[in-house]
Amino acid sequence: MQFTIIVVILFFIVPLALADLRVGFYSSSCPKAEAIVRKVVQRNYLYIDRSIAGGLLRLHFHDCFVRGCDASILIDPTEDNESEKDAEANETVRGFEIIDKAKKKLEKVCPSTVSCADIIALAARDAVSITGGPWYAVPTGRRDGFVSNPSNAEILPGPSSTVSHALQIFTSKGMTLGEMVTLMGAHTIGYAHCGFFRKRLEGRDSTMDPSLNEKLVRLCGNSSSNNNNPTTFLDQNTSFVFDNQFYEEIVNKRGVLFIDQQLALDSSTKGLVSKFATDAESFRRSFVNAIVKMGSIGVLVGDDGEIRTRCWDYNNNNSDP
Repeated sequence: MQFTIIVVILFFIVPLALADLRVGFYSSSCPKAEAIVRKVVQRNYLYIDRSIAGGLLRLHFHDCFVRGCDASILIDPTEDNESEKDAEANETVRGFEIIDKAKKKLEKVCPSTVSCADIIALAARDAVSITGGPWYAVPTGRRDGFVSNPSNAEILPGPSSTVSHALQIFTSKGMTLGEMVTLMGAHTIGYAHCGFFRKRLEGRDSTMDPSLNEKLVRLCGNSSSNNNNPTTFLDQNTSFVFDNQFYEEIVNKRGVLFIDQQLALDSSTKGLVSKFATDAESFRRSFVNAIVKMGSIGVLVGDDGEIRTRCWDYNNNNSDP
């Protein structure tokens, strides 16, 4: 029953954004596509790295918010050409190897059929589901782009962004203030390197709970050296569970990143943060709608783009050594 309700909500709230994508796009051309991606994500999560779930969500976000959801973030740089992987904002993005594993398996079953852009979107959904979040239907039919430029990634909001600056970026992509607050909730299964929040510790940021500040100072050290760059979870409570605890944490001044904490303090966002902190189901419903809408940003469909045979390279460069 819950699945049926979610699907109805999706198609009535964002019909125009999803007009060129559809659930079950591969039902005839590659019926096992979603199951193959899901199995790769599950195996990596269960047997290799449980924190990769947050990494896959971040990968999806960083792909969609640059040139649209076109898998441009997956392209490897070459001696002659840089790619989005070279961008400073993408230095710690993870999950590339999982997308590559899924693509390799798909190419054996359905050659030149499933796009890398769709694999990213499906893997993000599976990351949410496997950590206890809602399972939702992913409209597919994206195609892969031909451009990957590190300068394009400069648009991505950073850990020290203000709410107003982040909102400008979200609205430029057709997303609302509420959807921005909702998507930030993905940080409930994310982590960050000390370099992303070290300045808050050095300045003894008064908006951070003192006990959390002390804990992070011990973790990160007092040096600003990049050689000392450990990681910590953004949700210090239920770090491996996709839930609404991230919002409760920032309400209690336990936000690790500056932008996260500002969501609970800014007059334009603190009301929704408080609601999500006490209403888990409201957050889950909102998240499904927001991430499906995000997955339709700037998509290439029909005859645009291509279906890469290897996600890290354009087809016209694909030649085995």
